[in-house]
Amino acid sequence: MLTLVVGVGNPWRGDDAAGLEVAERVRARAGDVAVETLEGDASALVHLWAGHDDVALVDAASSGAPPGTLHELRNGDGTLQAAALRSSTHAFGVADAVGLAAALGRLPERLQIYAIEGGNFSLGAPLSPTVARTVDALANRLVERRPTAGMRRTTDVRRPRL
Repeated sequence: MLTLVVGVGNPWRGDDAAGLEVAERVRARAGDVAVETLEGDASALVHLWAGHDDVALVDAASSGAPPGTLHELRNGDGTLQAAALRSSTHAFGVADAVGLAAALGRLPERLQIYAIEGGNFSLGAPLSPTVARTVDALANRLVERRPTAGMRRTTDVRRPRL
């Protein structure tokens, strides 16, 4: 039963905000699931999902697939490719955080990673219409996976603005 949704991305880079947008939509629709957002170094994920058994992580992807394509990845199934995920412009991204958590024995029991293929990562661009449709559909799907009761906890880990 889904207990945490983590949205990862950059709100200033067009389709890179897809993960953040999914998280905000789930937050607005499901008060009984924890929602976290991350705009910085993905190593913080190890801390964010601590204590949660069933985690959905949403990020943007840039694999060459058509924009709006939803990639579904599970930790340990060999499909998590660091180059395709857009979570960080730094060296440490989502795939690295998953590897670190696995090495430390700190992975959630179930970690489902959803990567929404973006098409426009330009500074200041809005979500493209195709990506926005996938964001809405995935948010609805995650809301349907939530428990019927529980506590809502929200924390934002934001990159400092320059």
